[in-house]
Amino acid sequence: MYAITIDQPGGPEVMRWAEQPDPELLPGHVLIDVAATAVNRADLTQRQGFYPPPPGASDILGLECSGIVAELGEGVSEWSVGDHVCALLAGGGYAERVVVPATQLLPVPKGVDLLVAASLPEVACTVWSNVVMRAGLSRGDVLLVHGGGGGIGTHAIQVGVALGARVAVTAGSQEKLERCRELGADILVNYREADFAEEVKKATDGHGADVILDNMGGSYLGRNIDALASDGRLVIIGFQGGRKGELDLTRLFAKRGNITATGLRGRPENGRESKAEIVADVRKRLWPLITEGAVQPVVAAELPITEAPRGHELLDSPETVGKVILTIPRR
Repeated sequence: MYAITIDQPGGPEVMRWAEQPDPELLPGHVLIDVAATAVNRADLTQRQGFYPPPPGASDILGLECSGIVAELGEGVSEWSVGDHVCALLAGGGYAERVVVPATQLLPVPKGVDLLVAASLPEVACTVWSNVVMRAGLSRGDVLLVHGGGGGIGTHAIQVGVALGARVAVTAGSQEKLERCRELGADILVNYREADFAEEVKKATDGHGADVILDNMGGSYLGRNIDALASDGRLVIIGFQGGRKGELDLTRLFAKRGNITATGLRGRPENGRESKAEIVADVRKRLWPLITEGAVQPVVAAELPITEAPRGHELLDSPETVGKVILTIPRR
């Protein structure tokens, strides 16, 4: 097969489309002919040499894909050859073929194009596992989403609105904030111009945010605690703003606050807190919201896989809103 290869860590230019060994089909797994994959920030970090795949995972980039089931491993009975699917991966999506545990497959939602479906698994599983399964977002809660214009942000806004929450977002431009408004957010904070903690408290009459989905980490820790409502839940899923921050425990105690830091890629395939558990809940409770149109994929660009360097540049651009899809040509 062909796949994106990286000879040495570096900028987008180190990626090239070249021949690689076919993946080995394992029991309990499914072989997919990949139609498309999507660019995630983790791909950029791995390309730079800072985010190696978990033990046993493919070292090819790509944490999600869509495609057609080509072959079933021993013991797989819930899927059929020819099924149109999308999948959550630990790696391997930037390729013509990928092998994935059958428990990490999802059907392409009704009404969603096969290529566009590649943009769903990573954001859907990340947002749902953290905002709903972990933080317990409920109707009437205030949800604060940092990075509202990104793939995770645009998805989280829609999930919050669909579940009856009031959604606040931060973004770095008026254009991105306007797009967030169109998706349903009604508290809009330009983090370059205002203190988001003050703005959220002002917009909620001092209540604050019941749930905060944070991709910044250290640099936002103190202000996130300020923004939390009583009994609020802060879920940290990234550290674009640094790995270390100072925490005043008295402020956290005063609010009976809860802080959780979680990752998705390194979770076990099966069992408690596993990818299988998350994918099953996403299929049961989130997929119907996508089918009915309450939550929709937000795609900024669609490029051929041979333009993967351009895709990485687009994801890193402050103007990009939503996901970047890379399509795989059929030979």
